Parts: sequence; C-alpha cells; structure tokens
Amino acid sequence: MIGSGACLSERPRPSPPVLSITLDQAQLTSPDTLTGSVRAEDRDGIDSVWVTLDADRTGHQGFFEAVVVTRFRFLIPAGLTRTTVLAVRLEARDVVGFRTTLDTIVIVVP
Repeated sequence: MIGSGACLSERPRPSPPVLSITLDQAQLTSPDTLTGSVRAEDRDGIDSVWVTLDADRTGHQGFFEAVVVTRFRFLIPAGLTRTTVLAVRLEARDVVGFRTTLDTIVIVVP
C-alpha cells in the first residue's frame, strides 16, 4: 500500500505578527505631540495592537483582520530636558496568542 500523504504540501506554521512603525518625527520638543502609524500583519488574524510611549499606552482592536494599520498620537509634556530619550513600543497579539514587540526611541531637542 502506498501512502498518499507524501504528496501534500506542508502546512504553514503559526508565527508571531510582523510589525512596523512609522514616526512622523524622530526628534521632539517639550511640549510637543508625537504622531505616527503602525502596521501589524498576521495570516491568522490580529487580535489587538498597543502603542506605548513611556508610561502612556493606547490600544486598538484588530477584529481578526490579517493586516491592521492605525495611527497614534501622544502628548509630550512640558519640562523635559534636552536629549531626553523617550521609549516607544509597539506590541501586537494574534488570534492564536502569539505576541511580538518592536521598540524604538524619540529624542527631545531644544
């Protein structure tokens, strides 16, 4: 008896979402506003996406779409000193439960 399973293609393996972030500016003043867009892609579907600037966090539902693109906006407070580095983190979770993160920074200039 010859097995017929050898002719089947391999199933795609689950994997974490693929992320990208676009900042409208990489240098900020204090006070200022940081804006940009994020993209999360996963063939299983995106459950949710979060963007964090230091302690401030905003989230967006993915509604199980394969690709989620959304904009974000954070207020930069007054009083930050020159060369202050602010951490920006993008996180996404797919419907299978895989999570991935992407980190970048922005710098306060005079």
